Amino acid sequence: MTKPSLLVLAAGMGSRYGGLKQIDPVGPAGETIIDYSIYDALRAGFAKVVFVIRRDMEQPFRQYVGRRFEQRAQVRYVFQELADLPVGFSPPPNRSKPWGTAHAVLAGQSAIQEPFVAINADDFYGARSFRLLAEHFAVGGADYAMAGFILRHTLSEFGTVSRGVCQAGQDGYLQSVVEMTRLERDGAGARNTDAAGRVIQLTGEEAVSMNFWGFTPEVFPALRAKFAEFLEKSGRDEKAEFFIPSAVNEWVVSGQARVKVLLTSDHWFGVTYREDRLRVVESIRQLIAKGEYPERLWE
Repeated sequence: MTKPSLLVLAAGMGSRYGGLKQIDPVGPAGETIIDYSIYDALRAGFAKVVFVIRRDMEQPFRQYVGRRFEQRAQVRYVFQELADLPVGFSPPPNRSKPWGTAHAVLAGQSAIQEPFVAINADDFYGARSFRLLAEHFAVGGADYAMAGFILRHTLSEFGTVSRGVCQAGQDGYLQSVVEMTRLERDGAGARNTDAAGRVIQLTGEEAVSMNFWGFTPEVFPALRAKFAEFLEKSGRDEKAEFFIPSAVNEWVVSGQARVKVLLTSDHWFGVTYREDRLRVVESIRQLIAKGEYPERLWE
């Protein structure tokens, strides 16, 4: 049986956080959130780790993050680059930020030939999420999958966040996913304010994508085709981003792909804003106290 790989999307610029959050320690022995994700992935049966990073962060990332894992798994590095575009396209002259999460996944094509899970570097997903996706791939088949989290468990106390809000059928398969980019708490629920200022109220119980996606290698040509469509429409916009949920939603609605929603009871936490870090540190300490993780991951 082919073991799945883990694709870690770590090229984000961290503008809201105010620093290179991918290498910020949150564990008692200096572990980063990435350490906990890879620890969970390896014990769930993943065999290879592919980091998507920017070239300008390669040296510190290899030194402070990558070297921890090179004796424990296959480790590869690939680069998300602004100019990595289909033939005939070029970036706007003043654009500096990456093209988004779906473009980051495309960067992994050169290093992945097997089923894989794509995750954000700065999100803590919990051990159950990795086991669910590993079990999904263990039975084979061509269906994609995603870990579904409860919206109210994924919000920051310090500002708005982006989430893919999902609708699944009774069979557990995704029917639609809508990327909402300005979600925030609203009493016991949540609300999103779109670019036109319209407010959408949510209960907080909705299943959301936290960019924990399971794909087969067939996703790469499909993504590249969608990326070309995105560039035709929005390629001159200096801030437009090509999100994974947007591509997945089009495939699901059109019947081009099936995506199994694997609901998880794990609580997500992450460091969208610098103020989030203290909550992450305390949450990890609580998990260690419960025996879910050792005091030092890599001893």
